[in-house]
Amino acid sequence: MEGFEPKVQSDRENGNFSAGCTRKKALRCGDGDGFLRVEGMKLPDHVVFLRNRNIGDCGTACLTNCSCTAYAYSDVTMGNETISGCLIWVGELIDTEMVSSGGGDLYLRLMDISLATSGSKTKTRRIVIIASLSAIIVCLACIFILWKFSEVFGVFKDQKKGKLLCDLSSSTDFANNISGSNEFIEGQPHQGPELPLIGFENILCATNNFSESNKLGKGGFGIVYKGNLPGGKEIAVKRLLRGSRQGLSEFKNEVILIAKLQHRNLVKLLAYCIHGEEKLLVYEYMPNKSLDFLLFDPTQKTELDWGKRFNIIKGIARALLYLHQDSRLRIIHRDLKASNVLLDEEMNPKVSDFGLAKIFGVNQDEANTDRVVGTYGYMSPEYAMEGLFSVKSDVYSYGVLLLEIVSGFRNSSFPLAMDSPNLLAYAWQLWNEGNAEDYVDPSIAGSCARAEVVRSIHVGLLCVQDSPSDRPAMSSVVFMLENEEATISAAPKQPTFTVRRNQNPHRGGDSRDDNIEMCSYNNVTITTTEGR
Repeated sequence: MEGFEPKVQSDRENGNFSAGCTRKKALRCGDGDGFLRVEGMKLPDHVVFLRNRNIGDCGTACLTNCSCTAYAYSDVTMGNETISGCLIWVGELIDTEMVSSGGGDLYLRLMDISLATSGSKTKTRRIVIIASLSAIIVCLACIFILWKFSEVFGVFKDQKKGKLLCDLSSSTDFANNISGSNEFIEGQPHQGPELPLIGFENILCATNNFSESNKLGKGGFGIVYKGNLPGGKEIAVKRLLRGSRQGLSEFKNEVILIAKLQHRNLVKLLAYCIHGEEKLLVYEYMPNKSLDFLLFDPTQKTELDWGKRFNIIKGIARALLYLHQDSRLRIIHRDLKASNVLLDEEMNPKVSDFGLAKIFGVNQDEANTDRVVGTYGYMSPEYAMEGLFSVKSDVYSYGVLLLEIVSGFRNSSFPLAMDSPNLLAYAWQLWNEGNAEDYVDPSIAGSCARAEVVRSIHVGLLCVQDSPSDRPAMSSVVFMLENEEATISAAPKQPTFTVRRNQNPHRGGDSRDDNIEMCSYNNVTITTTEGR
C-alpha cells in the first residue's frame, strides 16, 4: 500500500504477513501531511465515529488531530437507523487490506513527500536540501550529546562516594547502596536516594549477557531481564529498545520520578545505566511478575483468590493516592494497566513504568497534549479524543483495571459471547440488574465476600464515568474500599465511552455526546492493542 512497507521483508516474501507494515515516512503533525485516497479497502478496527460532519469537515477533523492517521466517510447502521458519518482512526491501523468487493474508500494520512510524483524536480531538490540540513543538525546534536555525557559513556561512578564500579564481583559498594540503607524520608526536600550509576559490563554479568533464559517479559518500551548480584540479591533490569519511542527525556523522567518517590506500592528503582545507545534501569525483583501474567492466564489466575485480588485493588488505589496527593510531587501516571502492576513474593502490588508520567504544579488541575500516549482500553474519553489529562484520567484507568481484576477479563479483548459491547457495559448491566455477583471471575467465585465484590464493582463504575467531574478522587476511592460500613450514595451512570473492538456495526449504543462514539467498525479478533 502506498506510503507503507513490510516491517519484516523476509517474512513477507515467505507469505507470513503477521508482522504487518510500517510507514515509510513518519507523520509530522501538520507539517506537510496530506491524504491519499485508497479505494476498495476493508476499514481498520478501532474507529471513532463523528456525527454531523460532511466529508470536508471529516478531513479537517483528522488533519487537526495529531493522533489521527486516517479517515473515511461511510454509512453506519446504528439500531434501526442508517446514517452517513465521519470515521477517523487514532494510532496504528489494525487489520486493514484491499478487498475485491465490499470495500470502502480510506483516506490515508501520509507525508506530502509520499503523495508527490517522481517527476517533480523542484520538490526533489528541496528534499535533498532539507535532508542535508537535517543530517548536519543531527551530527552536531550527536557531538554535543557525546561531549555532554562523556563521563557517563566511559567508566561509571558511584555518585555518592565517587568510587569506580568497574568490577561488580569485587565491589560490595553497589550491592550495599541499593539494599535500602539510604531511604528517602518524606518531608525533607533535600534528602533523597542517590542512585548509583552501574557499568554496562556489570549488567551484562548480572543478566548473563541478556540471556533469553533471563528474560522476564517485554513491554512497549523495552525488555525486562532477571539479574543476580553477588551475595544472591535478585534484580530486574529494564533494557529500553533502541528503536523505542521512549527517548532520553522519557528515560530521565522515569529515573528522576521514581528516585524521588518512596511508597510500599510503588516499584523501587535501585540504579541506572547509560552506555552509548543503551539505556537501562535496575529495579527490585518481583518474583510473581506482572498482574496481567496471572490475571489473564486461564491456568494461572486461580493463584489470585478474592482476598489477594481485593488486596491488590486497595494497594493500587493507595499508590495512586500517594502520587496524586501525598507525595512531594503531584504525579499523573498516564499509563496505568495490568502489565504495569508488579507483584512481590506476597502478591502485594507495585505500580511501575513512569516513563509517560507527568508532574503537576501544586495549583495545576489539568493539562493537554498533542501527542496522546498510553494504552487503548485504559484511556479516559477526554484524553483519548482531546489530549486532556488530569488526576481524573488516572482514576478512569484505575476503574478499568479494577473491573478487570474482579472479572478476570481483559477490557481490550472482551468475549463476544457476552451480551454486551464491552467490559464496562457488562459490569454496569449486571450491577444495575442487582446481579453484581455474576460479574466475578468464575474461577474464584467460591472464595468471594459478596459485600466486598459489590462495593468494588460500584467503585469501579464510578471511576469510569464519562465526565471527569463525575469520577471520585483517589482519596474517596481509598476511603470507600477500606471502610466496610461507609455508605456509597452516588449511583454510577451507564458508561458510554470505550475504545471498542469486535463490535457489530448494526448494533448501536446510547451516548451522552451526540458527536462522538468509540466503536469497532468490523468484526476482527485482536489479542491486544496498545496505543503507545
